[in-house]
Amino acid sequence: MKEYNFSDGEVLLFNKPYQWTSFDLVNNVRYFIRNKLDYPKLKIGHAGTLDPLATGLLILCTGKFTKKIDDYQAQEKEYTGTFTIGATTPSYDMEKEVDKTYDYSHVDEALIKSATAKLTGTFDQIPPIFSAVKIKGKRAYDYARHNEEVVIKPKQITVSEFEITGINLPEVHFRIVCSKGTYIRALARDFGELLNCGSYLSALCRTRIGEFKLENAFEVENFKNMFLETK
Repeated sequence: MKEYNFSDGEVLLFNKPYQWTSFDLVNNVRYFIRNKLDYPKLKIGHAGTLDPLATGLLILCTGKFTKKIDDYQAQEKEYTGTFTIGATTPSYDMEKEVDKTYDYSHVDEALIKSATAKLTGTFDQIPPIFSAVKIKGKRAYDYARHNEEVVIKPKQITVSEFEITGINLPEVHFRIVCSKGTYIRALARDFGELLNCGSYLSALCRTRIGEFKLENAFEVENFKNMFLETK
């Protein structure tokens, strides 16, 4: 087994489980390393938050490497997932119930490809109201949860690749490579608007951050067992 020095700094790759927050994963790993591996005051942070309903790659940095978190967060990211067309939700994903449904009988492969082309490149994106974007010192989701209307300023993003990997209506499967700050939920919203039938994000997995790949990531229990089995 590799020798680890968590105080000097390690970069740990994990596959975040479905319905865990990013903080759930950090807290779980932090508790294990501090209490089971005897690093009582160890700092651990994560690079690039994933929503609870997303799975996939989450980078954890320990010790002195927590200073590198901003560098990792800034790197290009790759996702695979599914948009469900013909319906919308207030959160643009499955966190909230469907609020409207639409006829999507007019949608064909040509229209889907046209929509992906329009959402490829560098453009301004309006983040979701259910997001951690700060507005006047508060998170956007705090306003949303109290039904308060606010104006969210658009942010420039880059979608360098937007590939349709499967069409099984109402589901459209995709692979996206994008810049820091891109909300895939917001792409789902915009995708539905371009199709004129609504859309929401029904599955999402982050497969890469820069050079770091999901295929090299730990499952949380496997990481713990690796140390426990050597004792």
